[in-house]
Amino acid sequence: MKIYSANSSQNTLFQNIEKIRRRRGKVHDTNITLAHGSGGKAMRDLIDDIFVSNFDNPILSQLEDQATFNLTSLLEQGDRLAFTTDSYVVDPLFFPGGNIGELAVNGTINDLAVSGARPLYLTCSVILEEGLPIETLRRVAISMKSAANKAGIQIVTGDTKVVHRGAADKLFINTAGIGVIRAGVSISAHNIQAGDVVIINGELGNHGTAILIARGELALESNIESDCQPLHSLVETILDVCPEVHAMRDATRGGLATVLNEFALSSDVAIRLDELSIPIREEVKGVCEILGLDPLYLANEGKLVVVVGREHADTVLSAMKSHPDGKDACIIGEVISSPAGVVLLKTIFGAERIVDMLVGDQLPRIC
Repeated sequence: MKIYSANSSQNTLFQNIEKIRRRRGKVHDTNITLAHGSGGKAMRDLIDDIFVSNFDNPILSQLEDQATFNLTSLLEQGDRLAFTTDSYVVDPLFFPGGNIGELAVNGTINDLAVSGARPLYLTCSVILEEGLPIETLRRVAISMKSAANKAGIQIVTGDTKVVHRGAADKLFINTAGIGVIRAGVSISAHNIQAGDVVIINGELGNHGTAILIARGELALESNIESDCQPLHSLVETILDVCPEVHAMRDATRGGLATVLNEFALSSDVAIRLDELSIPIREEVKGVCEILGLDPLYLANEGKLVVVVGREHADTVLSAMKSHPDGKDACIIGEVISSPAGVVLLKTIFGAERIVDMLVGDQLPRIC
């Protein structure tokens, strides 16, 4: 006859409770309901099934209200932290070349990368509209997992909110990111000076055009896909050969024109572009001509603007061309001293025109 002590029975009870507590829930609904934002079992099942199961890593698995990091391991990779946040409301959620989840991960990675940081950790907070299909949310989460794994970063904490039907448009995502900047790197628009050159890593306007066509509001057909991709690997390649990069930025909303206007204003210089040197697909030019848009203002999600001293230009350009994400890199302009705060474009006809800051929005809900 086996005799169990009180302590033994109690331990078994605690072990069973712990197993139940750690058991991951499953969502059985087909659509998001208000209960999924209530803080109860329905919400816990949604988080377990959609997010924890996909984003699982040692930090996230603690399921605390915050993510904690070892400072020593961070300091081993650099001497400063970079911290950014962004929100994504793109319409439609899925488009040629990507979707809102992939866009959120890559966009936040790129905001860190252009500071010279190595992206390490992301957050993911979602605002869900009542009635959103669960399968849609699952597809987005899977794509976020895939993008994070590809980039070698971890999604470590997040939040879920549900709003009444009509109070949001299906799904909004907010992300924040932390990265570490290597010692000796200081990238800022304020570093730009006359004599510098401007380099980009490839064709402009593909993302904006892909979104426009995906909305189906126009009778246009095209095989143009978004250029949505992470750029931190390309940035590391650049910094390996030239830590003295003056400025970098990803040309997202407002496109190349907006980035260069910000650069010119920050450093009180002028930037002159050569229209013949700027790579834009003929299909993108065609769509812009039909709709009266300027491709220099179209959004990109995988394009990098780099400003370096002329003495480093050939080295940086060669390094970029050696990387898959920079194989089409080219020099498109130069920095001059005046007129300060202005971007000029030398047109294909040999004349010059001012490329001003974007007023309004050519295409809303682009990212």
